[in-house]
Amino acid sequence: MKRIWILWAVLWMAAAAGGAAESVLLVADEIPAMEILARHLKQAGYEARVVTQAGMPARLDGHAAVGVYIHRQLSEPVEKALIEYTRGGGRLLVLHHSISSGKRKNRWWFEFLGVELPAGPVDQGGYQWTEGVEMRIVNLAPGHCVTSRGIEYPERILWPADDSAPAPATLRDAFHLEDTEVYLNHRHTGPRTVLLGLEYRDAKSGQVYRQATAGWCRPAGAGWIYYFMPGHSAAEFEGGVYPRLLVNALSCPPGAGAGQPGSGALAADAKP
Repeated sequence: MKRIWILWAVLWMAAAAGGAAESVLLVADEIPAMEILARHLKQAGYEARVVTQAGMPARLDGHAAVGVYIHRQLSEPVEKALIEYTRGGGRLLVLHHSISSGKRKNRWWFEFLGVELPAGPVDQGGYQWTEGVEMRIVNLAPGHCVTSRGIEYPERILWPADDSAPAPATLRDAFHLEDTEVYLNHRHTGPRTVLLGLEYRDAKSGQVYRQATAGWCRPAGAGWIYYFMPGHSAAEFEGGVYPRLLVNALSCPPGAGAGQPGSGALAADAKP
């Protein structure tokens, strides 16, 4: 596995040195948020363009990365094009509601991402979304390029150890989101590198949820998928930690940090 990460890093650095494929395409149905992200990407040296699903080019393989920020229906032609692009060696940035209940109707999307949204009550593991809430996003991969390079987190919170490895809770870097939307009980169906967790307190029940599902990356064919849960409003892309994470997801070598101790090692985590 280590040899695969090294090969990816070498290929990525060679492409970067050659100046090829520096454009990023953002496919969205809520444009203002992606225009803000595009501005951050341009400041980081990318050529970034925002398009609707109808305006997406037929071929995606000339782009260094493609982002998807689709709230409503993800059309089947776009779904297929994104999957083919990624498996062919592309880097796919999946943002916020691009994993949501409306995508259950898509034929291949959740299987491709390795995600399920279980039915049933939330306290029994069923998927639930709630908006207008506060939550903290927690760095669970402190040694990973995506979560560490050039980032200063404003908070530190206690995060419990994994059930499989009993140990005291540890302090983790975090940042706080207000008036946002939380997605509970994403179920992972395959291995991935977990980058971020979420901490959310339900105002009605008082239940505190801590789930390692707010950010991750995984290989898909010859390419890579990066998922990030935040992004409920355009304001969340304006500044602070979040846009820096997204820039890192595009600029760090694929798989950088994966498999290293304390860096979000690639592992199967079927339960959130």
